[in-house]
Amino acid sequence: MNKKPKTRNLLVALAVVCLAFGAYLFAHLHGPRNSDRFGRASLRVVPDLSLTDLNGRTIQTADYKNKVVLVNFWAAWCVPCADEIPQFIALQKKYQSQGLQVIGFSVDDDPRELQNFYGKYQMDYPVIPSVVKDADAFGGVLGLPSTFLIGRDSRIYIKHTGTTDFSALQKEVVALLRTTPTSR
Repeated sequence: MNKKPKTRNLLVALAVVCLAFGAYLFAHLHGPRNSDRFGRASLRVVPDLSLTDLNGRTIQTADYKNKVVLVNFWAAWCVPCADEIPQFIALQKKYQSQGLQVIGFSVDDDPRELQNFYGKYQMDYPVIPSVVKDADAFGGVLGLPSTFLIGRDSRIYIKHTGTTDFSALQKEVVALLRTTPTSR
């Protein structure tokens, strides 16, 4: 009996399984993100929270009423999260005068690592050191990065889990910026 064909067939089958699993992981981690758009009846209102940002300033959610707020949960150790930061900075600069406010929630980062990350990326929006339970106020976070879009009426309209399609996100931001709390 020749064992070479059996061994070769086994190696080919193993390679196919590994490739399929690798393709699944790549699509899951780098593919289109999950997005939830909430109907009017299911919109969650962000409760009044008082938090402290990385620079020691008090951030109160009530201060952002009548603004569109983009809340991003991320971590310095999360590569896709770090890749998104420059684009959030660009969105903040482009739409701040129209009422957009970006707020970052850094989840479970070491304070020194977080401060270094903040400086390296020259983040120009508030970053709040937090834990995952802080996300409960927004309806929970199942993975990082997670991004929420909150309308001028303090209701969460869109939740994205995973890497961000910034062309779609920009359209969503612009649509929310064009609304007023009473037009919903």
